[in-house]
Amino acid sequence: MGIRAWVVVEPPDRRGLRRITIHGKVVGSAWSLRELRKVLGRLGYPEDMDLDDRSRVYWRGGDSSVWPDDRGWRRRVVIALMLAGLLGSMALHVGIGWADAIGALTFAQRLVGVLFLLAGAVQGAALPAVVDYWGRRQVRLSGALVLLGVLMTLATTTLLLFLWLRERELIAAVLLFLALWCWSLWALRNLIREKVWRGIPHPRKFAAGVTVTALMTAISLGYSSIYKPIAAPYHFILKAEFGIPWTDADSPYVHVPLKLYAKNDGGIPVYIVVDDYTVWGHVSEFSASGEGMKEWNGEGSDSGSSQAEAFKSKEVLENIASGQFQGPGSTLDSGEEFSMEKVVTIPKGTRYETLDAVLQFAILRQDRGKLDDKFYSSKRSWVQSEGRYYCQPDVCGKHVIYHGRVRYNNNLINVTRKPRYVATFWSPEEEPQVFISSFNFKKKKTSEPIYGIYEALDENEVEKEADRYGLSWVSVNSEVSVKGLLKQAQH
Repeated sequence: MGIRAWVVVEPPDRRGLRRITIHGKVVGSAWSLRELRKVLGRLGYPEDMDLDDRSRVYWRGGDSSVWPDDRGWRRRVVIALMLAGLLGSMALHVGIGWADAIGALTFAQRLVGVLFLLAGAVQGAALPAVVDYWGRRQVRLSGALVLLGVLMTLATTTLLLFLWLRERELIAAVLLFLALWCWSLWALRNLIREKVWRGIPHPRKFAAGVTVTALMTAISLGYSSIYKPIAAPYHFILKAEFGIPWTDADSPYVHVPLKLYAKNDGGIPVYIVVDDYTVWGHVSEFSASGEGMKEWNGEGSDSGSSQAEAFKSKEVLENIASGQFQGPGSTLDSGEEFSMEKVVTIPKGTRYETLDAVLQFAILRQDRGKLDDKFYSSKRSWVQSEGRYYCQPDVCGKHVIYHGRVRYNNNLINVTRKPRYVATFWSPEEEPQVFISSFNFKKKKTSEPIYGIYEALDENEVEKEADRYGLSWVSVNSEVSVKGLLKQAQH
């Protein structure tokens, strides 16, 4: 084999990598003497070539014994830590963004989810860029991708920690946020030491792009989590109407039709977390002296009232009929309506003066939260086979119980605080009740009375969660004269 031109081995760079040139053309690079022989072998040089022969190889910045990265453990540790941090951050971004991108109600909330998915995609692309940047740097944009991925992690974890600090609840996820936040600071410090911006083409445009993306994310987040839920109103049309009664001469009863109707006339779809209709029979005595007005505050009766009449005294309400309307866990979308017809039976010789039908239900705004699908199934508190839901009837009475997880529509909030649960209690003999709290009903001890637990909840927490998820009550009532009904039935 004839004499070939000198092989020039350049001085090691900051990473210990030595570039190899022949005739001024870069043919490769090497971390060690063995890698140098592999590069030369691919070019046709013999494996046993004397690398110290100055007529064949020219060394700059140190001879064949100078290989600062001969083992490369430090560089490999940096690569491993960079990859681990980017993988964790990518999983966090995808986990947050996926739920919002496919399931959020509003366009702004879905846009936030898509932005988080895009951030996760960028960090996925930065994984091979880490190996290239701390390797042979064959791709010019590898440093820019790594820097962008690190900045995204720093921005997201800072936001998550800020949201967590607003509630300061003990959750395992905060350890992940804090670890990734510290990792992003360490990674950014390393990139600054490497002066990574030197390899970024058009650095000003790169900085402008990062700034615009951050602003879009902040604006979308603020719109979806603050402005939209407050600005969008809800409106319902409710009716509870008595129809024309009927009877016959041989029957001691009068059948009174009752029509219940609800329509979501607003722009926000809602969940019905509990509903109830009740028909009350009013009994009172005639007050010839007109002293009935004094009884509104409880004088002469067991409790106060929000209304009073001068010639009515000792008014009593009796529950004639009660039931559920559409059912807990059902939905009313914008423009959707639901109606029900029932028949109430009263005796012809009844002592009731009026009948009052009340339709009421508690709603949860779908632009604030999403109910678990399991919420639709009910449990009976007086049946021992229901397990944790059981409570002795002589202690708690009898209730139908609905329980399930509720998630906020902005997944950033879900991951920064404890899970929230909705529990509702319905009985024909009592007013329905709804609670939203961080208490997980299924984890309670079976020996604990369920109603005592919910009555002992922090009222401030219950009120805060009700406001956060848009929990509110809507109702309507209709009152008719019993004598008028009986006269209609006779005709």
